[in-house]
Amino acid sequence: MNSLIKNQDLVLFQGDSITDLCRSNEYAHELGLGYVLMIAALHAAQYPEKQVTFMNRGISGNRVTDLQERWQQDCLDLKPTWVSIFIGINNTWRRYDSNNPTSTEEYEAGYRDLLVRTKAELGANIILMEPFVLPVLDGQKAWRDDLDPKINVVRELAREFNTLLVPLDGIFAQASTRAASSYWAPDGVHPSPAGHALIAKAWLKTVGVEL
Repeated sequence: MNSLIKNQDLVLFQGDSITDLCRSNEYAHELGLGYVLMIAALHAAQYPEKQVTFMNRGISGNRVTDLQERWQQDCLDLKPTWVSIFIGINNTWRRYDSNNPTSTEEYEAGYRDLLVRTKAELGANIILMEPFVLPVLDGQKAWRDDLDPKINVVRELAREFNTLLVPLDGIFAQASTRAASSYWAPDGVHPSPAGHALIAKAWLKTVGVEL
């Protein structure tokens, strides 16, 4: 299967620190040092004739409401043909470290707003990426009570809006049978280089690129 991404397409990545990963805000096409850079590099090397543009607008610490607030200037105004969204772990994490929870209903409403606006104004192709956590640090097993319903929201929205889905929660769980969870994400949340490569491979496979 050939890449679903077409000639001259603009692929925009949105998310939190996992997407951001040291991205400089000074340069419009700065891709950071994580999975976004890996995806762009591998796709460009495999399909140089397509001349695809990749952009990263991930911002560390973001939650769904943060994406809503900046969606006009950081997504819609850029007019991407592909929008990749990876958001949600901070919506769970803040419940446990700051007593600042986001209910499943609030998460779904905010996420739905992003998708409705994107479909209505752009008609872009959309890729949703599941948030995930690995039980590395004390207490992270308990995060499942909060995170699992949010992962289910992402899956249901992918079905409802007919988007592509990168099932990262299962992918990282499966990977953790091959090496310790900390190998893939040292703090259970932020991927190692190997973890970012795992994300990149899964994302590329979802758009039809076999490495």
